[in-house]
Amino acid sequence: MTFPPIREELRGLEPYGAPQLDVPVQLNTNENPYGPSPACVADIATAVAHAASGLHRYPDREHVELRTALAAYLSADTPHGVTPEQVWAANGSNEVMLQLLQAFGGPGRAALSFAPTYSMYPEYARDTHTRWVQGHRADDFSIDLDAAVALIEAERPSVVLLPSPNNPTGTALPPEAVGRLATAVGEQGILVVDEAYGEFRRAGVPSALELLPEHRNLVVTRTMSKAFAAAGLRLGYLAADPAICDAIRVVRLPYHLSAVTQATALAALRHAPELLGKVDELRAERDATVAWLRERGLQVADSDANFALFGTFPDRHAVWQGLLDRGVLIREVGPDGWLRVSIGTADEMQAFRKALTEVVG
Repeated sequence: MTFPPIREELRGLEPYGAPQLDVPVQLNTNENPYGPSPACVADIATAVAHAASGLHRYPDREHVELRTALAAYLSADTPHGVTPEQVWAANGSNEVMLQLLQAFGGPGRAALSFAPTYSMYPEYARDTHTRWVQGHRADDFSIDLDAAVALIEAERPSVVLLPSPNNPTGTALPPEAVGRLATAVGEQGILVVDEAYGEFRRAGVPSALELLPEHRNLVVTRTMSKAFAAAGLRLGYLAADPAICDAIRVVRLPYHLSAVTQATALAALRHAPELLGKVDELRAERDATVAWLRERGLQVADSDANFALFGTFPDRHAVWQGLLDRGVLIREVGPDGWLRVSIGTADEMQAFRKALTEVVG
């Protein structure tokens, strides 16, 4: 046997991750380009210092104060409100998703999504020995609901993962899709609507949070890594029926959220209006970027996120490299021939436009 004795299905695989390169314009990981204010930084520093005085004790493993603050924040997106008992948090939405697969997936069970979509989903399934079922999206990256329901009924997955807006395409689910698919999944499984980019959705596009009272198998996940300008914090969370949160408690690691993480997240939530203050500006920059790309004859997916998927190119890597040579880093992701650009500051987007014009004309 070849050393190390890693699981055979993992041998030779490359770990997930976007390139981390030191370039002037970084537009490849969908971060909010506007950092926290000095007042927010000071509040976080004070909160962390207070938490540090108690680091000889384990943190609150139920993170009650944080769940209460997150519930209050989410309640603004639904007329029904969200209670702390409906909220769970972990180290990024990646850990939230993995915990969901640990609790509801596993041997003899299946997880399902529709490609192109977030490339980590099949890895969550692989890591939990959950059979992966991949449906496909239409040419415009929408989901054919009749076909989706038929696939769900045929495969009977225990977990269905649907990002809205979708990554890497930016496509949002229409409101009727969530209810219909949750009904199709039934109570033998859960429907996870991943709203990592939910704060960037266009006006009039509702959050799936509104449907929580109607579907107890519905889970809505969020993150503080994107619109909240806290990618370095690593804090993801969900809202669901309290019974789903109880199931996650069975698989979560002891004290999985450090006292420092909890303190930082609470301080960031106190500054939510400021941290989210550039969302409207980023939406406008997104729409302007989509229009500019289309004016140049490129295909661009409709986006409700803080990025745009555009193409198509016979050799997308050559385009990606040409931009990188000019100090602009974007992402090679999605279907062949397509590229994804995160929405940055106005100056960063001007640099992107200049570089792309030089590379492709």
